[in-house]
Amino acid sequence: MAFLQIQNVAIRGIAACVPKKKVLNSTLTDLFSADELEKIINSVGIKERRISNEDTCASDLCYHAAEKLLNELDIDRESIDVLIFMSQTGDYKIPATAPILQHRLGLSKNTVCFDVSLACSGYVYALTTAFTYLNLANINRVLLLDGETFSKIVNPKDKTNALLYGDAGTATLLEKKEGSEYSALLNTDGEGWAAVKIDGGNCRNPYGMESLVERLREDGSIGNELQIYMNGVDVFNFTMKVVPKSIKELLEKTDTSIENIDKIVFHQANKFMTDFFVKKLKYNVENVPYSLDKFGNTSSATIPLTIVSELRNWESSNKKILLCGFGAGLSWATAMLDLHEVYISELLEI
Repeated sequence: MAFLQIQNVAIRGIAACVPKKKVLNSTLTDLFSADELEKIINSVGIKERRISNEDTCASDLCYHAAEKLLNELDIDRESIDVLIFMSQTGDYKIPATAPILQHRLGLSKNTVCFDVSLACSGYVYALTTAFTYLNLANINRVLLLDGETFSKIVNPKDKTNALLYGDAGTATLLEKKEGSEYSALLNTDGEGWAAVKIDGGNCRNPYGMESLVERLREDGSIGNELQIYMNGVDVFNFTMKVVPKSIKELLEKTDTSIENIDKIVFHQANKFMTDFFVKKLKYNVENVPYSLDKFGNTSSATIPLTIVSELRNWESSNKKILLCGFGAGLSWATAMLDLHEVYISELLEI
């Protein structure tokens, strides 16, 4: 467990971009019967998802979100010191995608650029990394781009994953700010690394003709070695055990009562799970925003996407929120910050 508190840092603005194309889960009648579909949609909570076209990658969605945010805030691009690209669906294995985005966005050649690869806890991890850079004397602005296009790595015939994942890109601008504070609790249990994975096309299992062979897996899911596999039972049991505990630990370490938290923004994986967390924490469900019904599980991008889609017009004098992400790794992370005076851009569709 790593507990971090970083002083005098804050989010300046957040933007998000999603594809215009909508896929309704109710149309997946080739995979499920009508009764099955209704039960799954009601339990998981995902009614529709946004799916990118063949030529659109996570970096493209992030680029458009960043352009919108930087233009609306009238940010001098020479003033951005660090660019972080958080994704598991980058453009290439080599090079990293961050330098490509630095060039596309017209940022300075003095900008620090690098990728972070993590799953559904990734936004909180990358946000913590970004805030840590702001602790340095000569770093004043960090641009965090977080996006995923999981539709490109999911087998459309896979009953486990086909109705879960959507695509999105987000941009978060961070700056130094006197009097502000960020707190985070980061955790990892690598023993469960195999619960969510892509087996092939990597250095451990290099690409070959066998990589493209579609197979029926032991759990009944379908896919080849280049498409995502998830052991849903293992992930479900893991999150039920660690997520409420992590939130309680962060509240204790920051001496904060849950009644003083205005919103909890969970990773948008499964409404049944999230409702369980809320009940376990004895928290008001009305203060837990959901976006998975409209966008599905966009992996690490779900938290900033939910902030943009659900909290843009939120009016409150105090905007203290908790963020909680959890998933492959196995990895989970909880953070506390203030959204007061944070600019939230209108959702962009391309």
